[in-house]
Parts: sequence; structure tokens; C-alpha cells
Amino acid sequence: MSSKEVLEKFIKFYEDRGHVLIPNVSLVPENDPTLLFVNSGMFPLVPYLSGQPHPSGKRLVNVQRSLRFEDIDEVGDSTHTIAFHMIGNWSLGDYFKKEQLPWVYEFLIEVLGLSPEKLFATVFAGDESAPKDEESIQILKEVFKKYGIEAKEGERIFAYGKKSNWWKRGDKVGELGGPDSEIFYYLGDGSGIRKNPEDNEGEFLEIGNSVFMQYRKTETGWEELVQKNVDFGGGLERLALVVQGKKDIFLTDNFYPIIQEIENISGRKYTEDLEIEKSMRILADHMRASTFLAMDGVSPSNKDQGYILRRLLRRMTRAGRSLGFEKDLSIRLVKKVTETFSWLYPQLETKRQEIERVFALEEDRFRKTLEKGQKELEKKLTKDTYTIDELANLAFEFYQSFGYPAEIFLEDIKEKKISINEQEFNTVFEKLFTEHKEGSRSGAETKFKGGLAEHTDTVIKYHTTTHLLHQALRSVLGDHVSQQGSNITNERLRFDFSHPKKLTEEEINEVEEIINEKISESLPVSSIVLSKEEAERTGALHFFGDKYGSDVSVYYIGDDLFSAFSKEFCGGPHVSNTKELKPVKLYKQENLGVGKQRIYAKFIE
Repeated sequence: MSSKEVLEKFIKFYEDRGHVLIPNVSLVPENDPTLLFVNSGMFPLVPYLSGQPHPSGKRLVNVQRSLRFEDIDEVGDSTHTIAFHMIGNWSLGDYFKKEQLPWVYEFLIEVLGLSPEKLFATVFAGDESAPKDEESIQILKEVFKKYGIEAKEGERIFAYGKKSNWWKRGDKVGELGGPDSEIFYYLGDGSGIRKNPEDNEGEFLEIGNSVFMQYRKTETGWEELVQKNVDFGGGLERLALVVQGKKDIFLTDNFYPIIQEIENISGRKYTEDLEIEKSMRILADHMRASTFLAMDGVSPSNKDQGYILRRLLRRMTRAGRSLGFEKDLSIRLVKKVTETFSWLYPQLETKRQEIERVFALEEDRFRKTLEKGQKELEKKLTKDTYTIDELANLAFEFYQSFGYPAEIFLEDIKEKKISINEQEFNTVFEKLFTEHKEGSRSGAETKFKGGLAEHTDTVIKYHTTTHLLHQALRSVLGDHVSQQGSNITNERLRFDFSHPKKLTEEEINEVEEIINEKISESLPVSSIVLSKEEAERTGALHFFGDKYGSDVSVYYIGDDLFSAFSKEFCGGPHVSNTKELKPVKLYKQENLGVGKQRIYAKFIE
């Protein structure tokens, strides 16, 4: 069964149970300065999990491309990947545990054909925040009984504490949380009975997790919610692994076509040796993730999402070096990624040539960096013998200054016949690297760890202001202006838009004047749910491709929808009237490249 078939069956299963399919949105979050990438299927649904009505109702289903780079150094084994697809179903205050748990096991066993003998479950063990999830345990026992299995706690069902089986949105008062029930597939030999998934990680693979959001954090602990939600997430790539009878995720249809292309180009075999295997996995994973990022508008740079893309491309260049790739790595592999995922992302083909061009340019730049590093190394290596500390510190200096990889530094050392104990060198270098990473993390931990945006009053006000800014720019510059992204903090808003050049001082003054005039007019801010076709007929703006579903929320600023100054597809939240906003000052501009500008604005106190 292909990944496409797994996804189609999942969507149909839940549509047959009253769920509405919602879109697969961009990897780049909108209006969230704390999160670099969408890292789960639930991310776009945060306002609705908190109680805001969703335009498509209370039962939702989708697949969401996601990216988590925390484990980037683990990529190269048989299961870790940077980008993945999360299939999910949600109940927003509708059904709960007694429906969710039987349904998800029915899908896995009766639709996908997984053996119930291979499935194991975990639940929340209970603590001072909430009691043990006895309800889920009893439901799970009945589920397994349906398939002829006596599921005992400690044998097939395991109870764990907060670290493993409690989901929470954050640590602040008001955040949502609750127990979850994970589903594990046994990959080991024998039955797996009485083997604890936590203690036998290599033999068990988590393939899904049902989160029961039934609590909100208070000053004194966790209290029950009136709206209790279900949030299920399952890894499509991991489900493909078990359905296709593999133990290596890179042998599934999500990666193997790319691996085969690497084999064809390099003349090496995936199973040739462990180092070749690792290099090919890194190439396949990073090329797939990088192509998805580029599809969503990310370009290599030294900041934020662009920095991660640059890091992925450079890791690919290094991995390709060990396989004999000297140039045009991206041109050879982007096409294969496009072919492999055209069923899910038909827009990839139209963007392929530009992605190849950008990636090839980045590869070329990095190769020049390597060449520069090698020339500088010639100047530094003036002795015949060095201590391990001297070489490790020199390698780290080059890594910091040029992005020069330690493994290539070692190759250069060997070529110069300088004696070195590789194990000791790696130990010292890793210590230097870890110390540096820990030091750097303190300043950027919140942003790079990932989290959810604050919905403070100020952020909400700036969000509404971006709508005024968008329309003001179109009024001054023309209808070719379209939003390309935004970023909002408590201190300012940042808005990216299509336009060939920076604004003149006169244009800036005119845009400011329009925004501040609309604020002073005390215009109402309203929303209405319409079909996508109806919303488009009203002239409401939307510039994010196929992000929206069949029913959408339109926010408009003005007395009525058709005469409104601004109207856009948007999920909110917003102020109720522009009189709640403060006057705005545009204080900075940046040219982001051909046809794209960035502008910053802040409230005048």
C-alpha cells in the first residue's frame, strides 16, 4: 500500500464519520515570531482548540507537512527525518475518548490491515495535576478484546507520567493540556508482550497519539475545560513503514526513489557500507525537506527559516562529497523529489526550475567557502606535529569562521601526514561544539525550540494593523501588491509584500496617512463565514495558494462587507473596532530581492 493510498484511506475513514477536510498549509507560520516552522498538524488550529468556532465545524481531518530540526544531527539512522507529514483528526468540543480510541484502532487494523498483535498502547499514569486515565485503559481493553486480544496493563497497555503521556500547549496560566494515549507498533522479534516501549525504544515505533485536551492551567493547577478536544496525530511516513513491511524509513516510497537516484548518479549502493548508507540518508532527507521549504517560499540566508535551509543544503553538499558529487547535486535530485511528491504537491513542478537554480547557487557558494578554508588552512599548518587540543581548536575556529566541516578538516590533516588520534580529536571537538551550542542557546532558546505565538492584546492589535497596511500599500502602489508573509511581536509588525523597489519618502507618508485616517474613523472590524467561492466574489484578498478550505472566515474593516476598506481571508483574532488601535509609524524598509520588499511598523505611544 502506497503512502498516497494510506492518506486517502485515512481521509475517507474520517469523512465517513462527519469530518471535513481542511488544507495542508505552508511550513512557514504566519504572524508567529516564536516558531520557525509548523511542527505539527494542530499548529494552525490553536485558536479553535481554545474555543473560537472553526468555519468547517467541529470535526476536522487533514494531512499537514511539518518540520522539526531539533534532531538534525540524528538524521542518518533508520527512522529520523527533518520533514514529515502528520495525518490528523480533531474534535472541537464534540466527541471524546469513547469514540476516538475505537475509531483509530479500527482504521489501523481493519483499514490498513495492521496486526493487532503488533499494537501497544500507553496512557497517562496520573499525578497531582490529574488522575490516572482509567477511562482510556478500559476503552483500550475493550478495543483489543474486539480483535480477540486480552490487553492487560503492564503487558500491552502501559501507564507513564507527564514526560511521556501529557500534552500541554505551554507553561503559562491559561494554556491547554491533557493526557494522551500513544500507539506503538512492535518491530522486534517475538511477541513484544510485557516489553516496556520506553525501555525498548529500538523495538517499538510510535505511529500515532491521541491527545485529550480537557484541562486549562490555572494559578493553582489544572482545571477541567467545558470544551474538551481531541487532537490525533499520526506520522504518514511511519505508517508507510509498517504498512509496507519495512524497518528502515528510507526504504519506503517516501524516500526510496530518491535513494535510487543517488545510487544511479553516484554508482554506489545504499547497502554498500554504513557510511555510504548514512550519507545517502542525509542526502535524501535533507533534499526532500529543503525542496518543501523552497516550495513554501524560503530562500537560503543567515536568519530564521533561511538559515535552516542553508544549513540543510550545506550538510547535503558535505554528504555528497563522500559519494563523489562535485557539483549540480540539487539539479539532479530536486527533480526526483518533485516526481515523487507531485501527487501531493502539484505546484512543485512549476517551481522546480527556480528551486534548482537557487540550490545550485548555494552549493556553488559553499564549495567556494570550502576552497577558501583549504587555502587558509595551508597558511595555518606550519608545523609537523600538533597536540589534539591545538588541532581541535583550529578545526573549531575554521568551523566558526568559514563553516568548514570538521570531517573535511580531518581529511586535510591526513593528506598532510600529520599524526592524529581521530577518537580523541572528535571528543575534544564535540566538547567545544557543545559548549558553544549551550552558550548560544540561552539567547535564542525560545525561538529555536519552537512554541506557539502569544495572543496578547498588542499582538492582536498589530495583526489588525497588518490588514490596514496591506490595503494602504495597494491603494498607494497598486493592486500588484500582495502579502508575502508577516511577523508580529509585542514591539512591532513586519510585513513582506510584492513590489519592485523600496517606497519613496512621499509614498511612506501617504501609506501612514491612510492607515492613521482609518484608525481615527473608528471603523468596525467584523467577520463572516462564507464559501470560498462567495468570499472571492466579494473581492476579499488571499495570497497563500490553496491554504484555505471550502468555507472561510473573511475579516473586513468598514461598515459592511461590500464597501469595506479592507477584507481578507483570515482566521483572526482581531480587535472589534479600529479605535482600539494607536497611530502607526513606518520606520524601516528592506529589499528582499527581485520584486519583494519588507517594511516595519510600530505604534506611536
